[in-house]
Amino acid sequence: MPKVTSLGHIGFYVRDIERSVAFYRDIFGLQVSDRSPRGAVFMTAQDRLAEHHELLLAPGRNDDGNVNVLQQISFHCASLKDVKDFYRVFVENNVPINRVVSHGNTVSIYAQDPDGNSVEVYWATGRSWDSWRRSFQNGDRREAES
Repeated sequence: MPKVTSLGHIGFYVRDIERSVAFYRDIFGLQVSDRSPRGAVFMTAQDRLAEHHELLLAPGRNDDGNVNVLQQISFHCASLKDVKDFYRVFVENNVPINRVVSHGNTVSIYAQDPDGNSVEVYWATGRSWDSWRRSFQNGDRREAES
């Protein structure tokens, strides 16, 4: 059976294309790699020759904000410092923060984009979720927090 190697990109509809482009550019540092004649914008965190786009923003979301469109969008960070720096950037830019959490295998911040979609930034701790959970359940708070 064939297998995929990773997620290539995610695309979703937004209410205000330029507001969303500004959010993902100014808050997450994504770059516009292309624009389609129909108004969609392709964005990437990498050189566009390495990865043309990881995020596709398309005009056309037409709802009153009470519709759940996405569960979440997650961005991997290279270090815990990066996650902490994103917290500062979110606060400085009035980005609504839903929660800050350690899942054991990651340290994560969940925030909201301009359309109310949940956006996560996370750093992988290198630990399995299960080993962290067992340490915590066994009362070893120091081990669970490392």
